[in-house]
Order: sequence, then structure tokens, then C-alpha cells
Amino acid sequence: MGAKISCIEYYLPEQILDNNQLTDEFPEWDAAKINDKVGIKRRHVAAADETASDLGYKAATKILEGFDKTAIDFIILCTQSPDYFLPASACVLQDKLKLRNNIGALDINQGCSGFIYGLAISKGLINSNISKNVLLVTAETYSKHIHPKDKSNRSIFGDGAAATIVSFSETEQIHEFELGTDGSGMDNLIVKRGGFRNRHDPFEKDRYDESGNVLNDNNLFMNGPNIFSFTIEKVPPLVDSVLKKNGFDLNSIDYVIYHQANKYMLDYLRKKSKIPYEKYYQNMEETGNTVSSTLPIALKESLKKNIIKPGDKVLLAGFGVGYSWGATIIEI
Repeated sequence: MGAKISCIEYYLPEQILDNNQLTDEFPEWDAAKINDKVGIKRRHVAAADETASDLGYKAATKILEGFDKTAIDFIILCTQSPDYFLPASACVLQDKLKLRNNIGALDINQGCSGFIYGLAISKGLINSNISKNVLLVTAETYSKHIHPKDKSNRSIFGDGAAATIVSFSETEQIHEFELGTDGSGMDNLIVKRGGFRNRHDPFEKDRYDESGNVLNDNNLFMNGPNIFSFTIEKVPPLVDSVLKKNGFDLNSIDYVIYHQANKYMLDYLRKKSKIPYEKYYQNMEETGNTVSSTLPIALKESLKKNIIKPGDKVLLAGFGVGYSWGATIIEI
């Protein structure tokens, strides 16, 4: 008994924010320098009335055009920008997609490692004979968390959604997982207000950091240097651990795809883990960091371009908010 990825589709909002628009708003920045540093030229931004479940619905609709929706027996939605505190947005999606009623549905609040965690849960559902076909949707509208004058985070994050169907397989094509958590890093990537610990405060005053970014506890805060330090500390051992757990080495892996955080970070990680350039894939230039959707979007694009082919072994790793990290190896 095993599990496999049957198909992937994704959807990006129509509205685009490119580097020239950012430099119009922040003249002290240069469009080319933004691209050189973070590896992003443009990112898609959800409309004011467009939510994560709307994006997820469009990605799921695309994937169900080529897959029998009556065969879906579980839906998982990974998002940190849900439509409501309750009910779960996965339940909303089940109804909008007109899926069967006798299926499971749940949300997971997970960020940049969310696709890995979603795959792990999907595999568990299949291996325990609870499900045969899981619809895993990753959808995020981080732009709604970001202050309009926070030029740093606006240059990095983009909105988007991906839909992945994980299915029963006679052979195991999703191998063992390595997962990790360190909640002591929670304050380094956080929206402090809005939940029940600290309610949204309309009178919260803006502050400025040393780079001139506007900070407000109602909005997303990211401590870039600390996130970078966490990543370079945890990800290389994560790669070594997941290879060892599965009995592989880098020579037997055809491709490595990391969560598409930013170019500088990924270049550093590739060199630190001694991953050959020809086995390494990046594609954030046209989408930005779409959080939990970066990995499935990168997978879909690499398959479309025949960069990754049937039979290839691909190491996937996600890491970020939480702190949280995870990796697995899949066979295409």
C-alpha cells in the first residue's frame, strides 16, 4: 500500500504587482536591485473581495476538470488567511465544489512548510485506509496581512493557490517524512493582533524599523535576519536527515525543490548543502513567495517544462513560520 501525487494545478489572481510599481511607491528602491536580491520581478495580489477559499476554489476547479470529483473522499485546505475563524474553509470548499457529503474536510494552519505537512497527512489518511483520493488545497492571501507601506514584505510575498490530488498507489511514491517544530521562534514571523490572544486594534500606531518599513501589530511582521539564521541552521540537516531516513544520497536524487522563499536564501542553502546547480529548481520570479503553494507551483511548472520527468526522484523541503520545517522524497 502506498500513495502518490496524481495531479497538480494552480491559480494566481489576475492583479499583478511588479517591481516598477513598487519603485513608483518607494522611489528609494530600484526595480533591478529587488530582482537581484529576492529573485522576484512580479507577484500576484488578490482583489479586495477575493479570499483564500476563492483562490483555492479556482485551483480545485481546474484540477477536477480532469479528475472524477466523486472519487474525492477527503479535502484538506492549508491556509493562514482563512475566510472565517469558523467554520473551516475546507467545509466551505466542499460545498462550493459540490463534492460528496460523505467525505472528510479540515483546515490546517500552516505556512511555508504546509505542503509537506499536507502531503504527510494525506499519505497517513491513505495508508490507514481512511481515504483513496485526497484533495489537498494550499491557498494564501498574505497580501491582506501586509501593511501597505511595508515595502520589504510587499516585495517578497504573492498570493496564490494550488490543488494537488494525492491518491492510493500500489507502490509507494511518497516516501518517508522528516518534520520539525520550534515554537520559540514564533515572534519572528507573526501577525500579533487579530486572534483571541490580542484582538485587532484600530488605534494601533505605526512604527518604523531601521530600513524604513512600517510596522504595525495588526499586520504581518517578519524578522528577516532571524528567519535567515533559522533556515541555514535547520534546512541542511533536514536534507541530510530525510535522505538518510529513506536510504538515499544526493547522487540518487534527480531534483531538489525548496520552498521558494527568496533567491538569496535559496542560493545560500544550495551551496551549503552542496546541491549541484543542475539538480536545483527555482521559479519565484513571476509569482513571488506564495507560502504553502510555492512547492506545488514549482512542481507543476517543472513538469510542464519537462525539467522533471516520470521516474524522477524529487526531494521537497518546506520551512518557515512557526518555526516549522519538513521534507520528503517523491517519485514522479
